[in-house]
Amino acid sequence: MQTPVFTWPPEASLEALNARSRGTLMETLGIVFTELGEGYLRATMPVDARTHQPYGLLHGGASVALAETLGSSAGALVAGGNAVVGLEINANHLRAVRSGTVTGTTRPVHIGRSTQVWEIRIEDEAGQAVCISRITLAVLPAPPG
Repeated sequence: MQTPVFTWPPEASLEALNARSRGTLMETLGIVFTELGEGYLRATMPVDARTHQPYGLLHGGASVALAETLGSSAGALVAGGNAVVGLEINANHLRAVRSGTVTGTTRPVHIGRSTQVWEIRIEDEAGQAVCISRITLAVLPAPPG
C-alpha cells in the first residue's frame, strides 16, 4: 500500500501541538510531540507510575492514548480547517515495557474528504515495536466560532 502524498500546512508546528496538550490527558501522561517530519508525526511518552498498570508494565490504555493522540493530531493538521473525530482505533500490544520512554510515529494510510486512516507504531528505546495501532477518523465541518 502506498503512503498518501501530502504536506503539513505551513502553520503546523511542534510548539502549537504541545501547547494544545496543556491541561489535558496528554499532559498528565507526559506525551510530548517531538518531530513533524516529511509524512509523519512523532511523540514520546514516559513509562513510569503515570503510565503503568498494576504489574509495573506499560498500560495498554496508555499506549492507545499515545496512538490516538498522534493519529488525531496528525489528522487535524491535514483536515483543511475541518474537525476530526475518532471512529475506531485498534491496537496490537507486542512487547512489555517497564521503564524508560516509548516513541510513537504516525503515518497516513488514507486521507480522504470524509475519512482518514492513520497507522501508529510505538517503539521502546531500543527501537523494538511495542504496539502497532490504526485509527480511523471522520472529517467533519469545523464547529462555528
